[in-house]
Amino acid sequence: MTKAVEEVWDVVVVGCGYAGAVAAIAAHDAGATVLVLEKMPQPGGISICSAGGIRVAKDADAAFKYLSATNAGTTPDEVLKTLAEGMTSVAGFVEELAAAEGTEIVRSSASGNYPFPGTETFGFVTVEDGPDSGDMLDKSSVRGGEDGLALFSLLYAATRRREIKIEVNTRATRLRTDATGKVIGLDADRHGHAAHFRTNGGVVLACGGFEADYAMQKQYWQGITARSAAFAGNTGDGIRMCQDVGADLWHMWHYHGSYGLRHTDPEYPFAIRMKRFPDWLPGEQFPDDVKMPYILVDQDGNRFMNEYDPYLQDTGARPFAFFDPQRQAFPRIPAWFIADENGRKRHPFGKPTYHQAGMSFSWSSDNLCEVDLGILQRADDIESLSRIIDIPTEQLEHTIARWNDGCAASSDDDFARPAQSMMPISEPPYYVAQVWPLVNNTQGGPVHDERQRVLNPYGEPVSGLYAAGELGSAFGYLYISGGNIAECFIGGRIAGKEAGAQVKGK
Repeated sequence: MTKAVEEVWDVVVVGCGYAGAVAAIAAHDAGATVLVLEKMPQPGGISICSAGGIRVAKDADAAFKYLSATNAGTTPDEVLKTLAEGMTSVAGFVEELAAAEGTEIVRSSASGNYPFPGTETFGFVTVEDGPDSGDMLDKSSVRGGEDGLALFSLLYAATRRREIKIEVNTRATRLRTDATGKVIGLDADRHGHAAHFRTNGGVVLACGGFEADYAMQKQYWQGITARSAAFAGNTGDGIRMCQDVGADLWHMWHYHGSYGLRHTDPEYPFAIRMKRFPDWLPGEQFPDDVKMPYILVDQDGNRFMNEYDPYLQDTGARPFAFFDPQRQAFPRIPAWFIADENGRKRHPFGKPTYHQAGMSFSWSSDNLCEVDLGILQRADDIESLSRIIDIPTEQLEHTIARWNDGCAASSDDDFARPAQSMMPISEPPYYVAQVWPLVNNTQGGPVHDERQRVLNPYGEPVSGLYAAGELGSAFGYLYISGGNIAECFIGGRIAGKEAGAQVKGK
């Protein structure tokens, strides 16, 4: 048997999405030798599928007020204050990286997703053009936002400029500690062979959450699971490694997600997102030209939610979790999507996202390819529609008629969907599909302090161990769009600096 290799580095970073790349850059710039381990065939993780907008703020106090309201007491003030302060300065850091690669950042104003105090302070920073990412990054395996790919390309170019070593196909398996409990390295599976790494400064875990680990979902969520919308690599590795060395956990129930469709090919691993509609704020004017041409009904044929909540990508999955104790069942999993011919012609119903080697699937502009695939089923009349979904025709006729009456009156008296978004379902043929909760990313994981140090259940740091990004996100109740990206940059930078600073003599 070949003896396992042991290497010594100042800092080892696990995961190479936004948080891992930023942590590696920060540790390197602090004078540390840095190794990045990425278990997938190429870097980018789920980050590369994102919209690429980093949440920034003009005023730290205002940002803190907003973040406090959205977290509802689930995250300590010092952690949120550090995040808020970071939002006021992160643009300068990104601008420096962009200038070094010959590109620029773009700043824009955009309030928070909910009307809490401080919402007006926020904006976004994106990258104008992503630099050449070289041979390691196969962009054909990525379907998501162009700005997300550009932002990661910038970070990847910055790691290459610094000659930071990135080992792909290398999965961290277990942290190593000394007699005092200090983390002094880790074990890994590198290309199918065991490898051991010692660290002088620390380990930064930036390997994401557990959206692709359905066994873990069952233990921490309310009896349901949700298929990942983009990435198969986030399977809770970092959470288990942290638990093994005594870390406390937080926010394990909270995931950023909505609802979507499933492919008829059993080998297709991801949920298919619905078309993304603009977010809206309660109390503000809703855009007149935004129409959502469908409704959702449960297994009894009743609507059960506002299909277009203010920030649907954050809370859209939550209504699906209702458990009926009389039937001992979840009558909204799956639910049913219903649209008519006018809706079918209006725009694509689905928008797949993924980062997966060898995958190629896009949604047709007229939704007809998906009818051929069987993702959508077509019915000539309501009676035929009711047979497909096994609901009495009278019940389905009643639900659709009530919806159409609401459209005519410009009022959804049942769930207060924005009147401007409503479209009648009256022009056959009709289209139907099963709809399931989906998860974009999880927020739960190890507790960390404002220095990104992982904490045990007594609030004490686990020496030598840091977490960044969506592995133990600060968001514990409601999310703000671009917020995870912001904490990838802010927390990743803090974690990298902290770990690098522990190297003696540097």
